[in-house]
Amino acid sequence: MSTFEHQSKLGKLPIPKLEDTCRNYLSVLKPLQTESEHQRTIAATEKFMSGIGPILDDQLREYSKTRDSYIEQFWYDSYLNYDSPVVLNLNPFFLLEDDPTPINNTQIKRATTLTQSSLEFIRALRRQELPPDMIRTTPLCMDQYSKLFGSARIPTNTGCVMQSDNSSHHLVVLSRSQFYWFDVLDKENNLILTDEELSINFQSILDDSMKSTPSQIAKSSFGVLTTENRKNWANLRSSLMDDETNFKILRIIDTALFVVVLDDIELESLKDLSKNMLCGLSIVDKGVQVGTCTNRWYDKLQLIITKNAKAGINFEHTGVDGHTVLRFASDIYTDSILKFAKAINPNSPSIWKSKSPSILDKSTIDTNIVTIPRKLEWNLTSELSLALRFGETRLSDLISQNEFATIEFNNYGSEKIKSLKCSPDAFVQMSFQAAYYSLYGKVECTYEPAMTKQFLHGRTEAIRTVSEESNLFVRRFFEDVSGEEKLKLLQEACKKHASTTRSCSQGLGQDRHLYALFSIWKRYFVGDLSSSNSDDSDDNLSDSSTVINTNELSDSLQKLNIDNNEIPSIFADSGWDKLNNSIISTSNCGNPSLRVFGFGPVTSNGYGIAYIIKKNSITVCASSKHRQTERFVNALKNYLEEVERIYDEEVAPNAQNKAKIEVEDIRTGRTIHTRSGKLNYLLGGYGYFDLEDDEIKSRGNSPDRLSKGYNRAISARQLSEKLRLADWSDSDISGSSSVDSDSWSGGDINVCDFIRGWLDNGGRGSTSIVGTRSDGVDHGFFRSGNSGGGDFNGRSSDGDSS
Repeated sequence: MSTFEHQSKLGKLPIPKLEDTCRNYLSVLKPLQTESEHQRTIAATEKFMSGIGPILDDQLREYSKTRDSYIEQFWYDSYLNYDSPVVLNLNPFFLLEDDPTPINNTQIKRATTLTQSSLEFIRALRRQELPPDMIRTTPLCMDQYSKLFGSARIPTNTGCVMQSDNSSHHLVVLSRSQFYWFDVLDKENNLILTDEELSINFQSILDDSMKSTPSQIAKSSFGVLTTENRKNWANLRSSLMDDETNFKILRIIDTALFVVVLDDIELESLKDLSKNMLCGLSIVDKGVQVGTCTNRWYDKLQLIITKNAKAGINFEHTGVDGHTVLRFASDIYTDSILKFAKAINPNSPSIWKSKSPSILDKSTIDTNIVTIPRKLEWNLTSELSLALRFGETRLSDLISQNEFATIEFNNYGSEKIKSLKCSPDAFVQMSFQAAYYSLYGKVECTYEPAMTKQFLHGRTEAIRTVSEESNLFVRRFFEDVSGEEKLKLLQEACKKHASTTRSCSQGLGQDRHLYALFSIWKRYFVGDLSSSNSDDSDDNLSDSSTVINTNELSDSLQKLNIDNNEIPSIFADSGWDKLNNSIISTSNCGNPSLRVFGFGPVTSNGYGIAYIIKKNSITVCASSKHRQTERFVNALKNYLEEVERIYDEEVAPNAQNKAKIEVEDIRTGRTIHTRSGKLNYLLGGYGYFDLEDDEIKSRGNSPDRLSKGYNRAISARQLSEKLRLADWSDSDISGSSSVDSDSWSGGDINVCDFIRGWLDNGGRGSTSIVGTRSDGVDHGFFRSGNSGGGDFNGRSSDGDSS
């Protein structure tokens, strides 16, 4: 199966009807506004609909005829015109689970294994042997994978651009803020270094970097420049490029496949690990920065390994969403586990369709290939020396202005949530609403991304979590009402969220459409979105202004007597600002290869909340700019425990009593009960409730039928459990792109069971343990630009969020 074989069959992201978009817009704003505010928004929307709105919509539809996606160019603009530092603002992180195999428990071994697996992934991608992503039988767009490796974000005076080198064959390695590089692939994209040789390279780099003193490191920590304001970084980069040596170094870094980061620090706590993977740690010793925060290059994909073999990924996220990077992360994690089996039995199968041929004779390698690490020595001028100094202090300030809190809640997870007849994702979203309300007595605009990769060049649509149903739920939850009523209101709120999610996953939300209309207006009237800001690897992302019929726009506006200089009423209204100021920005990324993931807060007074839902646990990483993040996480924990108490003490006992089967004995009048009274088990799992199944179909429940089918019900239940495991070991390991995290137990992975299942299956195809929810929501994230242009952290192009 070819990686891109489904691309030509994918449909375009639909443009919703304008009246539907405006109706949805009013619907999501109503629970966030006062009555007077909402009436003003209604008036502004009606004026837009009767005036410039249909004109802009017609132009957008005409423009979309020549594009793969109507939102794509505007999306890139929203990312690339973002001028604030990308660290803590745009780049997210993944923290991988610990490697359960004994051979990868050191920094060098873990770095070697994950790097080799990454190179095998790249080889499979470039040979088009990587199985395409699927949601059940629906193929997903694979375009983003071409932007994942060999890519870099390049700052310019008119905004950033994305550059990609699809022929790249080398790595850049960072150790103690020192830069090194060497080749890892040949021209046919085959691996040219054995595990042992790669380990030697990493160890040599580590040893060499240890020779530098802290003061020497501080003077050559050029990675801090990528944390600067983008205009400052553009000017500094221009100065660097005036020097021939520095120009060549920048070229080597920009075109590298990715950056391997070796951190000289041991970390154990989830909070510290999360912070390290997102922004590095600021540690000052005698006035000198000795932390890991300078050991980064944020304009590229980074694979980060700590001294005690903790591994994570930090990625530049303009061209890729979380779902794409998640597939990469889960594949390399899976492959690293399976290498353990190969170490025992060299004939064990691989997850890759083909492997690089063994290179025993190094004389056959192209003489231009560099396999020995080379250090990149920058030419440091006095101007650059000051820039490094001030850049590091500004970065340290930025890190100190943000705080993080994590929670690994192990009382329950998706399994128990489904027994409440709630979608796990919707349930956790409602928990954020309740936790926030418990602290502040109000609700705020909340963002969650829905993946739209089933469409060509699809990215995400914005799910707006707050609804009238969720508002009613959080208010009543903290009032003196019965537990049964609280859970009923929770179910109604979750049902509404699930419905919204399905609609957004089909591209029928309101944010992206309105943002595209806003962008059409800005290009015609303001002209402030640079047409040069795009991914230079895609001709489809050329200047969109050349496709917009400005003469037709002008004529239409004159006929309607619309002032050319007037901001369209819907965008001038306060409702637009409220929608684009996500106080709570969230993302769900369920996958057994991840321990946690996260991102920085998207507004100065908001929270960035990343969460993973497993079968028996919920992990949350929250960030904010000193908004009592730890207290919010504690409030969240208290809420989750209270729901558990309500269910266990009030609802479950009542449900069990109602479930008892009573049959009147005609002769004696004696009541007959089942032994346990738990018919969930006998009926095949009424407790299981999936997002797709809003209704549970009625089944025959006569006592006769139940008694005769008692043993059959038990065996069917056992069979169901076995098949669920078989589905995982067969379907997903044989090439399907995803596995529901519910198929995993959560927590530690039993590597022996993993390998045994793999070998029993014959090791067919490519393994992927990407978790894709049944609702099709991106487990990654992402961005909703100033007016809905979006990513996992809801960042807008001007620093606001959507």
